Amino acid sequence: MFEVDPNSQANLGEIATEHVHLDLAVDFAGRKLIGTATHRLAAIATAREVVLDTAHLNIKGARLLNADQSSVALEIDTSTVHSIYGTALRLPLPEPVSAGQSISVEIDYETSPDSGAIQFLTPEQTLGKSQPYLFTQCEEIHARSLLPCQDSPSVKLSYSANIRVPKPLTALMSAIATGSHDDGDSTVYSFKQQITIPSYLIALVVGNLVSAKISDRCAVWSEPENIDACAWEFAEMETILQTAEEVISPYLWGRYDLLVLPPSFPYGGMENPCLTFVTPTLLAGDRSLTDVIAHEIAHSWSGNLVTAKNWEHFWLNEGWTTFFERKIVGRLNGEDARQLSCVIGEGDLLESVEFYGKDSPLTALVPQLDGVDPDDAYSTVPYDKGAHLLYYLEQLLGGPSVFEPYMRAYIQAFQGRSISTFDWKSHLFDYFAENEPTKIELLNNMEWDKWLTEPGMPPIGNHYDERPQKACLDLADRWMKAARESAYDQFSPADIATFSTMQRVIFLTRLAEAAPLQPDTLAAIDSTYALTGYRNCEVRFSWLVLALKSNYMAVADAVVDMLSAQGRMKYTRPLYRLLHACPDGRSLAEETFLRLRNFYHPICARMVEKDLGL
Repeated sequence: MFEVDPNSQANLGEIATEHVHLDLAVDFAGRKLIGTATHRLAAIATAREVVLDTAHLNIKGARLLNADQSSVALEIDTSTVHSIYGTALRLPLPEPVSAGQSISVEIDYETSPDSGAIQFLTPEQTLGKSQPYLFTQCEEIHARSLLPCQDSPSVKLSYSANIRVPKPLTALMSAIATGSHDDGDSTVYSFKQQITIPSYLIALVVGNLVSAKISDRCAVWSEPENIDACAWEFAEMETILQTAEEVISPYLWGRYDLLVLPPSFPYGGMENPCLTFVTPTLLAGDRSLTDVIAHEIAHSWSGNLVTAKNWEHFWLNEGWTTFFERKIVGRLNGEDARQLSCVIGEGDLLESVEFYGKDSPLTALVPQLDGVDPDDAYSTVPYDKGAHLLYYLEQLLGGPSVFEPYMRAYIQAFQGRSISTFDWKSHLFDYFAENEPTKIELLNNMEWDKWLTEPGMPPIGNHYDERPQKACLDLADRWMKAARESAYDQFSPADIATFSTMQRVIFLTRLAEAAPLQPDTLAAIDSTYALTGYRNCEVRFSWLVLALKSNYMAVADAVVDMLSAQGRMKYTRPLYRLLHACPDGRSLAEETFLRLRNFYHPICARMVEKDLGL
């Protein structure tokens, strides 16, 4: 049978989930969820069993539900265990089901404290210090530790849920809230997501949460202690959403709310439908890091509506979204901002290729992931190599006036579906054959194997506008020249006063490329621009990277402070790796991680553990 998804053990070629209903109670004391998952499944071919993905779940029982509300107990087989992909839950059926037939299966289960999807926080780990908190992160293959499911993006399902939580906590999900009611010491919240989504987009958060209205369809949620700061920082959500609609097409999900999580959240943002999760590291106090919001909003089309069939085609989610994000940023802040974002992305891509190795199969745009944990393949490659390809195609095929109608047609053609790179490429050729036939020769002449399946940097570089970079690159060059003479009096805070966040990052990245710099140079840079205590995390991180690449241990306390204050993997993993590589930093890195391991999300903790060889 054709392998639909190498990272799932479900029988995806035989049967597919159409809808799942969750009825769960939150047990903070036991650090688990308890309840049922009811699947409505449709047979694709003759199926004699239902096989679901699970990981760290305690399966208590399963039933086949009949139309007359009666049920038949199902045998539970959990004997197939994979070291990466978890435990296959096999449920043999009393009678085979034929293609086109539907069945419903109800499963009683509990999660466990070892779930890779769920992080339980004690009250002390929250801002308010008074109530516990939990949040889920299911991408890429962690939904199977939240519920038994066909944990593959090839399957798109609707879902509903009733979530019982202790008072006075609030529950939110990646769905539309449909009501709540009191039940003794608990509140039961109900949700419905009618647009079909892959399992990794099922999301839950429970905590002491309040909201601030931004517009009729947008609100921001957080703990009460920083709701005002969050509402101010993300006041432009509706404007960004409207701009995305102008770039792509109307927004279909009803609401677009934003949840600012506790600092251990491992990503910049997660595009959970109706409720994007974001890191508090975006609270820069100047609205300068809202590009992440543009990225997550863009996922409402690429990733959430049009979904990669499996994790080998992840670039269809992230490359398209990064390309859309930069389009939105260009509309909002000017083409210079788009060009700077492309330049930073190119640098991030080069860094990932160097980290994995230019011959590593994980640097291919479409890697082979059979037997590989998709978390281990996670990098900027699908984001920036994918966006690089789309930018290249846009320039090759005639610019935005030609390419933007195509990208809208792409979303229209595939929305609601899960597709492969080959589906995308076939549509690309079909579209231009019909609408711009003179462009087909250009597409035919591309070395597609080099673009899609060969490792390393893209086969052809893009040309970005150098003007927005000039001032920051010139300043970096001046510093490197001054370093040779220890002539630092010529610099002042005014040098970077008008720089955008991206320009400051490019300035520091250029210096990091020349590392190691001498201690007196680094001390002068920090003294002039006060970078060690910088509030903007992008700038502070870029400074600490430069310092650690130069083995400048004067920043050691600042590095530990940043590692202690947040768990965003974009910052946390490189800082640990660089600190560990410093002759005087190895033991500090290991001691810091062992002290903070329980603070980090399980995904982040596992990846840092691998990075440090612990």
